[in-house]
Amino acid sequence: MKKIVFATNNQHKLGEVRAMIGKHFEVLSLQDIDCNEDIPEDGLTFEENAIQKALYIKDNYGYDCFADDSGLEVTALDNAPGVFSARYAGEPSNSQRNIEKLMCEMQGKEERSARFRTCVAYITDSEKKIFEGCIEGNIITTLRGFNGFGYDPLFVPCGYDITFAEMSSEEKNKISHRAIAIQKLIEYLLRN
Repeated sequence: MKKIVFATNNQHKLGEVRAMIGKHFEVLSLQDIDCNEDIPEDGLTFEENAIQKALYIKDNYGYDCFADDSGLEVTALDNAPGVFSARYAGEPSNSQRNIEKLMCEMQGKEERSARFRTCVAYITDSEKKIFEGCIEGNIITTLRGFNGFGYDPLFVPCGYDITFAEMSSEEKNKISHRAIAIQKLIEYLLRN
């Protein structure tokens, strides 16, 4: 089975992706390749950050690699937190503080539309490919659910009446922004 590195330290993301891609490829984590350093991630777009992370692994460890950068874009907040989603409430990254800040920023706002967006960069010796995924939804006013991570307890995808955090991982992995982008990556890898 072909080995491919997913450049993330986020165990939730790793679990989601392994569930989606694991029957086709052996997905190695940064820990699996003994990468313990902080990978630079200072781009201004999801695409820049994903490319930066994947290139870092390819250049420093030699593995074919993919990396993602994802975030929540809230219409009423001019698409914030966007690329700063993980660090919205400052460093170090803290999901609870990020949620609290978002809820505070959204108080009194009638416009509740938002989207989760993902960009996946896949890099080998001979190619660089980008795959994107997006899911539209709305921000609710109270937390619901205990599954998922990050902003999931506040996000209800369009066409559903439950949050990402109320879905099973199997349900979320069928419709999420990351699932859309990773499915495009899988289809590409299986064709090439």
